[in-house]
Amino acid sequence: MIKEIAKYQYEIQKSKFIGIAYNIDNLDMVDEILNKLKKENKKAKHICYGYKIEKIDKTILIKASDDKEPKGTASLPILNAINNLNYKNIALFIIRYFGGIKLGVGGLYRSYTKVALETLKLINI
Repeated sequence: MIKEIAKYQYEIQKSKFIGIAYNIDNLDMVDEILNKLKKENKKAKHICYGYKIEKIDKTILIKASDDKEPKGTASLPILNAINNLNYKNIALFIIRYFGGIKLGVGGLYRSYTKVALETLKLINI
């Protein structure tokens, strides 16, 4: 069973962002979490994520998805937060419920940055 280790929620101009972090050690876990979140959040407009896994041989796997948000507005803030806080073996998902008001590229970038950092700061590792 995969357990969330941190959760943070933020609202801006009627859009709701929910950040959820998980400890992971393989790519199958990322797919499992993503599928679970999609089932639980069917009305969400976007489920963006990023992860960083250190394998046994010390190679690092890093990936992020903007899930149809403008390029880099979600993936970059998520990966930057993971790297800046020096986390490994972690996946961070940010679920966005669109509130009807466009935030613009800058507004999206700032919102994803805030949610990514605040979610990761809640982790007690």
